[in-house]
Parts: sequence; structure tokens; C-alpha cells
Amino acid sequence: MHSYATFLIVYLGVISLAFTAVSSTRPTVIANSWFIRLRARAMTVVSAAVPVGGALITPLLGIAVHTFGWRWAAFFAGVLFLVAGLPLCIGIKRSPESIGMAADGVPLRNEKIEGAEEKTSTNQEPEITAREAFRSPIFWNLICSMTCRSVAFTTVTTHFIPMMVWKGLSQTEASVLLAAFAIFNLPIHFLLGWIADFVNKPKLTAICMFLGVISVLPMQWTNSLWALWFFTCLYSVLDASIPVFWAAVGDFFGRKSFGTIRGNMNLFYTWGSILGPFIAGAIYDRTQSYELVFTGITIALLISTAMTALLIKPWARIGTRVG
Repeated sequence: MHSYATFLIVYLGVISLAFTAVSSTRPTVIANSWFIRLRARAMTVVSAAVPVGGALITPLLGIAVHTFGWRWAAFFAGVLFLVAGLPLCIGIKRSPESIGMAADGVPLRNEKIEGAEEKTSTNQEPEITAREAFRSPIFWNLICSMTCRSVAFTTVTTHFIPMMVWKGLSQTEASVLLAAFAIFNLPIHFLLGWIADFVNKPKLTAICMFLGVISVLPMQWTNSLWALWFFTCLYSVLDASIPVFWAAVGDFFGRKSFGTIRGNMNLFYTWGSILGPFIAGAIYDRTQSYELVFTGITIALLISTAMTALLIKPWARIGTRVG
């Protein structure tokens, strides 16, 4: 390509479509189909695969770009997807029932032997259609909560380096904090996923949102190094809690239409990821300060915390129809 218009057509029309098709949304649908009792842990593994894969493949891509140039590096990456990715996808089954099993790896025949009157873990799940979910207040509550969280989280991840430079660090020092953010993120992912399978998921998610609020507060009144590290470490809980959120969505709406329901939710909350960083950049360009941005992040996280907390009461009615 040799023009900006061609670049937009290829990037927005081809690359972004392919990226969306293989993003973590699809694997979470598979995890939700295969697991009920261990749903949060399954979602966590799927989510953690993204930073792990990035940590492993990015250095190799960097070496390829330096050695062969970016065009050949992109070509090799595409070949790698075809050679390694496609065979792995072929081995994935749509649901445990398709191979004669129930969710969580329980053989169907064993469940039948235990007695027809005893409900299986699968039957205890709500089977909410996308249309029923769309009419449910829980659905819109989840969208509002996730949108506010997306505004806060994407704004920080997009502007992380400029924010730290504004606080007095060099770009090199800021990059160290960004690396620390990724390092802390991974073990917290697995810890929260393990805890979520034993506790109330909306309550745990609300706690994580409130921890995000606490992490932002020192950023508004001090430039001390401890505040920057405190913010970096504690704010990583927001990203680590996302699999718990999606596991809660699976608990609310079941397995049957989870992919359609999540796709509809993405259509709405993605605007938070788009507008948050854009507005933050516009504010900084006008004021040369992120102070107002941090205030907005705090408000967004408080709204997300409150909306998520409202889901705790209906939690006791899981298994009933929400439509």
C-alpha cells in the first residue's frame, strides 16, 4: 500500500476484522460452554493466554523485524497462524455434549446412573436467549458497569507512559512501571480466577473495582514514587478481574446464547474504550495536565463499582429466568 486511504481499507477492513475474529471473545465462549463449576478459572486461563503469548511471541517478532524487515516478519507471523493456529482450532469441540460429556468433564452416563430425579450441573444452568437477555435489567446493568470500567482501564493503558512522564518520570522509568504492570497482572489473574469459583462473583468484581478507585486517589494529590508504584500494582487488579466478570455473565445467562449475548454487549461497551482515551487526550492537549482525567477515571470506577454491587442481590436467583 502506498496511500493513507489504502492503509485504512486494509487495516480497518481486513486486519481489524481478522483480529476481532480471533480475539479473546471467542475462546471465552468456548470456556463458558465447557465449564460451569470451574468457569472462572477457565476464563482466567483464556485471558492470561493473551499476555503470556505476547511475552513469548513479541521478542521473536522484534528479532524478525530487525533481521528481515517488518514485511517479511508480518508474512512469517501469518504463516505461523496457518501452520500452528489452524490445526489447534480443528481440535476444539463446540461443547462437551458433542462428545458425550457434561460440563466440567463429567461423563453423561454417570449422571444418568445417579438417578433421573437428580438434576445435572448443566440443567441447573439458566438457558437465557439473547432476546430475553436484551430485555433484562441485568443485561443493561452489566453493560453500564463494563462501559465505565472500559473508559477507566483503556484510558490508563493508552496514556500510561504520558501519565508517568507528567508525574515527573522519564520515558525509560515509565516503561519499567508499565512492565511491572504486566508482571503483576498475570499472577493476580490466576489468583482471582481461583477465588471466584468459591465466592460471589459480582461481589468479588465490585471489590476489584473499588480497589481501582483506591489506587487512583494518591495520583491526584502526590507525585511521590511510592504513589506511582502503588497505582501500578493495585490498578492491575482491574484487568485481572475481567475474566471474573465474564464468568459472572455466564452464570447469569447460561451457555446457550453466551456468544450472542457477549457480542451484543461488546457492541455497546466498546464505545467506552474508544471515547475514554480520546477524551483524555483532548483534555491533556488543552490543559497540559491529567488531573481532570484522573478525576474522571475515579468517577467512572465508582459508577462501575455501584452498578456491579447492584448485581449481588439477584445473584441468589441464578437458575431462574431473567427475561
